Amino acid sequence: MHNKSINNTKKKSLKERFLLVIGILFFCLYLSFGLAVIFWKGLPLSMSNGYRIVLGIIVIVYAFLRFIRFFQKSES
Repeated sequence: MHNKSINNTKKKSLKERFLLVIGILFFCLYLSFGLAVIFWKGLPLSMSNGYRIVLGIIVIVYAFLRFIRFFQKSES
């Protein structure tokens, strides 16, 4: 299985590698935003603490779903 992933990496075109980098970048951005909403008290959002946590969790789950879908799509 490890050899298969190495071969897939070597076979990727420049466009596929660019999309991989963009996908990872947006995953990191969504994850960072979700964590910032939860833990950064100075973030100017006028909502109660419970709603901030729920919003942060939703954004983090969305980031992971996008990340999983991206790799399922690129494998096929």
